[in-house]
Amino acid sequence: NQTLLTEFVLSGLSSHPELQHLLFFTICFVYSMTLIGNLLICVVTVHPTLHMPMYFFLRVLSFLDISTASVVVPKMLVSLLSEDRSISYPGCVTQLYCVAFLGVTEWYLLAAMAYDRYVAVCSPLRYAAVMNSRLCLSLVLLSCCSGNVVSVVQTAWVFTLSFCGPRRINYFFCDIPPLVTLSCTDTSLYERQIISATVLVIFVPFCLILLSYTCIISSTLKISSAESRHKTFSTCSSHLTVVTLYGASGTLIYLQPKSGNSEDTKKILALIYTTVIPTLNPLIYSLRNKKVKEVLIRVVAVLMKK
Repeated sequence: NQTLLTEFVLSGLSSHPELQHLLFFTICFVYSMTLIGNLLICVVTVHPTLHMPMYFFLRVLSFLDISTASVVVPKMLVSLLSEDRSISYPGCVTQLYCVAFLGVTEWYLLAAMAYDRYVAVCSPLRYAAVMNSRLCLSLVLLSCCSGNVVSVVQTAWVFTLSFCGPRRINYFFCDIPPLVTLSCTDTSLYERQIISATVLVIFVPFCLILLSYTCIISSTLKISSAESRHKTFSTCSSHLTVVTLYGASGTLIYLQPKSGNSEDTKKILALIYTTVIPTLNPLIYSLRNKKVKEVLIRVVAVLMKK
């Protein structure tokens, strides 16, 4: 009876007791790197020499990565060392909302970053006028609003389902696919709704990103300087790497919410976009960006002196 349901039980990453401590230290290390790397990006991109739209978006992206990892990882770490893996009903609702909100917001932010690169490469003389602070802030707010609308609707729909059977979620956090699997009612209509939402949320921004980079590649190939072409491709490849990792993992999970991929496969994919990608983003963007590396070295040097 859903009215009597007060909590769920998370199965965690692995059912093998001998792996719990190894997983704990591994995930703890990765989470620490996520916090350190993204906090450094947030600090570095405030530097006066990096007051450009690209670095503003990068700072917001780092904040979203910290938030995504912090919503999922601490509870996962506690579960790895504790026999009590329960999560309250309100806690599950909150976690699902936060994961959906942050995920959708980040995906739309990546589309905004692609547009920024398009203007920078294809209309460099108009870049400062087009990508002004007002437009940048509007794109971030639009991304947040989109994330909020999608997460509110998805969370509300998921928790209108009846959970009258086992309350054990075969996952390490509250997410749509395992909760749909747990429901004892007919979810075929809801599964179709998830697929439709996935198409709108993932493929529409992806098409905009693809269009932006088609124009960017076309313009870049017309540049006579090989060094300039390499610099442009290097900057864009960082963004495309993140888009590919994020979009592929999300698509494989949500396009088949109740069938297709095994639960273990979905756990791995979910681990990638909630834990691994937030760790990789600072490395992908900082190691391939000369300005970020220069400021980062200066900031680290100052911190070490203190």
